[in-house]
Amino acid sequence: MSLMAGKRGLVFGIANDYSIAWAITEQLHKEGAELGFTHLPDRDPANPKMERRVRKLVDPIGAKMLVSCDVQQDADLDKTFALAKETFGEIDFVVHSIAYAPIDDLKGPVYGCSRDGFKTAMDISVFSLMAICKRAQALMPNGGSIITLSYLGGERVIPGYNVMGLCKAALESSVGYLAHELGQKKIRVNALSAGPIKTLSSSAVKDFDSMLNMYGAMAPLRRNVEVEEVGKTGLYLLSDMSTGVTGETLHVDSGYHVMGAPPADAKFS
Repeated sequence: MSLMAGKRGLVFGIANDYSIAWAITEQLHKEGAELGFTHLPDRDPANPKMERRVRKLVDPIGAKMLVSCDVQQDADLDKTFALAKETFGEIDFVVHSIAYAPIDDLKGPVYGCSRDGFKTAMDISVFSLMAICKRAQALMPNGGSIITLSYLGGERVIPGYNVMGLCKAALESSVGYLAHELGQKKIRVNALSAGPIKTLSSSAVKDFDSMLNMYGAMAPLRRNVEVEEVGKTGLYLLSDMSTGVTGETLHVDSGYHVMGAPPADAKFS
C-alpha cells in the first residue's frame, strides 16, 4: 500500500514548479495523498495570475481544492479551513512553506530593517505557522503531522540572509513550542531545514550563487542537495514512517550544517 493512501492534507506556499512545496507535493501525490492547496491572492480578479500559476500544477494531479489565502488575514485562514472541512471532513497533514520580507529590508543589513518590515516578515514567516496550527488541530481529531520549511540561517549567521535568518530562528523555536502543545493530541510539528535550492524566494537572497558553490565544496557529500531529496524528506515527516519524530529541525543539506571549517580538499570556483 502507498505511504499516504487515505491521507488528506493542505499545502500552503506553492509559487511555481521550482518551489520546495511543489517537490513535497509531487512525493505526496505519488504515494496516494488527497491534496488541497492555497495560492496568493490576485490583485486583479479579472487577471488571476497567481491562481492560474498554481492551478496549472495542481489540477493535473487531482487537487481537491484550491483557494486564495492571505495568511495575514484571519478571515482568509478561516475560509481556507472551512473549505478544507467541507472538502475533506478531517485532515492528516499540513505543509507550511511560507516566508516573506519586504525586499529593501531583506537586502539591507539587519540593523537597517524597518519596524514595519520586521513586523511584516515575522507575521508572514512565523505567526502564519501558529495561526495555521490553531485551525488545523481542530480538523485532526486522530492526530496528524505539520511541517514547515527553514534554513541554516536561523541557526548560524549566513551573510546575505539577513532579517530572514531572524525569522527562521523564531520559526524553529515556535516548532518546539507547538510540538509540545499539540503532542497530547497526537499532532507532530517539525521543521525541514533544506540546503540552498533555486526557488522564487531564494532569488531575493544576496550572493545566492556563492552559497551554492560553498555547499558543493564544504558539505560532507561534496555536493548540494537536490530538490527531490527535500521532497522525499518532507514525505517522510508527513507519513507514518516518522510517528516518533516531533519538535525536530531536520537538516537536508548534504551534511553542510555539521562543518565548522572547509575540508582540506575544498575547491571554491
